[in-house]
Parts: sequence; C-alpha cells; structure tokens
Amino acid sequence: MTYQLYRNTTLGNTLQESLDELIQYGQITPQLAVRVLIQFDKSINAALSNRVKSRVTFKAAKLNTYRFCDNVWTLMLNEVEFREVHEFAKVDKMSPQRMSQVDNLTSMPGYHLLDRNMDPL
Repeated sequence: MTYQLYRNTTLGNTLQESLDELIQYGQITPQLAVRVLIQFDKSINAALSNRVKSRVTFKAAKLNTYRFCDNVWTLMLNEVEFREVHEFAKVDKMSPQRMSQVDNLTSMPGYHLLDRNMDPL
C-alpha cells in the first residue's frame, strides 16, 4: 500500500492540476492520470525513505491526545521544541502523523504544524 500523504504538497497539487489539464485537452486518458498519480505516490515515498538523511528530533511538554486510525498514528502535542544539529525552533501546538506503527518518534516522515509561528532561537 502506498500512502497518498504527499499529494497535498505543492509538487503533488501541481502534478494533479497538470494531469487534469491534459485530460481536459484530450491528450491523456483519466486511467493514465490515475496510473501517473499511483507512480508518484510510490516514487515520493521511496525517495523520502531512501534519500533523506537529515533527522529532526523534537520534545514536547505535553501530549494532549493520540489515536491510531486507518493505520495512521496522530499525536496532538503542546510546547514542542525541534532540533536539527545546530538549529532550534519552538512551536506552541503540533500534530505529527506517522504511517503504521511509531517505531521512533524522532524520525517521523511527516508532521503538520497547527501553529506555524515558529520562533527560531
């Protein structure tokens, strides 16, 4: 199973818009567009798991809630500090998500910030 989490990125949205235009002008079929999106999902997931070497660790003052639904962990955290070697940032609220089981919270591939006012220290 390939996760479609990255279709909502700028790259994923642009790809979908381009495919919609190509379908509208009759240059490709809707079936081909679906195959392209499935390949995008596979490629982006493989690239992120194999090629990304940097790691960000984070520490939260409070875990508000957590849930495991449809093979996705979602954590609601408050007062979160991020660290990457010499960089440091702090946010008030955060909701990271991880596909399948959480093996190591410091290596989550995707997270969504609820409060995007990050103050680098």
